[in-house]
Formats: sequence, structure tokens, C-alpha cells
Amino acid sequence: MSTLHLSFYSAFTLSSLGLAFHRTHLVSALLCLESMMLSMYITLSIWPVENQMASSTLMPLLMLTFSACEAGTGLAMLVATTRTHGSDQLNNLNLLQC
Repeated sequence: MSTLHLSFYSAFTLSSLGLAFHRTHLVSALLCLESMMLSMYITLSIWPVENQMASSTLMPLLMLTFSACEAGTGLAMLVATTRTHGSDQLNNLNLLQC
């Protein structure tokens, strides 16, 4: 395992640990999700180059598209939550209400 692989695996692990432990604000949860998606995107972009495979270059582009959609949806949820509840703290949210 090269140092490049180790750094991307550790970035993914640290961002997932950040998502698990820092659950106070919606912004921090969204940032952890974005860093997870970014590390997965970079890993999927480097993998076909290392293996000389030109057939799997569509997957990182598709993943980047889904990541942009996830970021837009997360920011819309952040704005709606801040307007209705007054803050972005996750303990104030009750997601089971309509």
C-alpha cells in the first residue's frame, strides 16, 4: 500500500469518525459527508489510472454528480432547518414530524 492510498483511506476513516462523533450541528455533519465523498471521488479517479483501465472512467464522474446533488440538498435542508427551528443543532430536530 502506497502512502497515497493510506492518506485517502485515512481521510475517509477520519471523516466517517467525525460524522459518528460530532453530531451537534448539521453543518459539521454535512462537512463530514462531503469529505467522505471527496476522498471516495479521488480514490475512484486514481484507481483506473494505476490499473491502466480506460473503461471505468465514468464512475468518478457519476459520483461527483451525486455528490453535488447531495451538497445542494444538504444546504437546502440547512436553510429550511435554520428558518423553522432557529438553529442548526441536530438535537433540536425531530425528523418524525410532518
